[in-house]
Order: sequence, then C-alpha cells, then structure tokens
Amino acid sequence: MTVHGEHTATERHVTPTAQDEVTVGSFARHALALLRIGFGFTFLWAFFDKLLALGFSTGRDETGAVDRFGDAAWINGGSPTEGFLAFGADGPFKSLYNDIAGAWWADTLFMLGLAGIGLALLLGIGMRLAAGAGALLYVLMWTVVLPPENNPVIDDHLLSALTLVVLAALRAGDTWGLGRPWSRTGLVQKFPVLR
Repeated sequence: MTVHGEHTATERHVTPTAQDEVTVGSFARHALALLRIGFGFTFLWAFFDKLLALGFSTGRDETGAVDRFGDAAWINGGSPTEGFLAFGADGPFKSLYNDIAGAWWADTLFMLGLAGIGLALLLGIGMRLAAGAGALLYVLMWTVVLPPENNPVIDDHLLSALTLVVLAALRAGDTWGLGRPWSRTGLVQKFPVLR
C-alpha cells in the first residue's frame, strides 16, 4: 500500500543493521536471556539465603562457623538488613542507613524486592517493573557505602542497575522466558508498564 508514493515499512525491504542484530539475532537474544536468568538467580539466591540462613552471606559467625536455619534466618527472627546497614554503611548516608537497619518495614520491603525481582527476571515477565525496582535497589545499595572502594564514582552496583534497564529495554524476557505470552495478556495490554 502506498500513500502519496511512499511504501509502508512492511512493504519495503529493510537491510538489517548491527543494531537489529543485537536485538533480534539469535546469539544476542540467547546471551541476553542468560544474563537475565543469571541476575534472576542472584536475587532469588539472596532471598533464600537471608530467609533460611543457608550459610553463605547469612548464617555465618565471625569465626566462619555455619549455623544454617539458625537465629540469623529471617524465618527465625533474624534481620536481612541489619548487618549491612548497621555495620557496613559509610559515607554521607551512614546515619540514615544506621537508623533503618533492622526495621521491620525495611526487612519486609527488601525481602519482597529480592523475591519479586528474582522471580520476574527468571520468568521473563514484568521486566519493566523488575528492572526499575532492581535498579533502584542497586542504586540504594551503592549509596550505603560512598564513595565506592575501587573507583571514586562507579562500581558494580551501578553497572548492575544499568544492565537491568538494558535487559528490559531489549525485551530479554522474550527468549527462554514467558515475556511474549505475558505481553499478550489483557492485563499487560491494559497496563504496558507490566511488560
């Protein structure tokens, strides 16, 4: 169909560009899917380690002894935020983070964030919200210890935040995930932010 002598995008032959290869090429899509799944697993692992004190970053005392499912587990009354915010905070926001360390609402929001972001990334659904929430969480964690130890400005938290945004922007949930069928649901059609 032509309109005033112009062809629509579906009628004209478009030569793929390097950018098209990044967003539609099989190797690139699979690499993005692996990155998404890796990030999803990291969030979910942190959730379960803090929930159950599995002995990796939670459930280990100063001597290195492991107390799995012990007092440090969130299910047994341990706080997933207290250690990092009370003892790891430094820089201009130290007193703010020290004040909220171990607060029930901070623990609950943190754990819900870890679980929700992890599940969304693993399943490839809700990538926009997961990327936004994950990026916010990474930036907040970056602000806990300012300035960063190895660079005066940027560290792995900011790079991870940016990576999550890129994963959502390039629809990484569509490959090896449920992103495509999820995007066709009535809910997502009505509220595209849930894509």
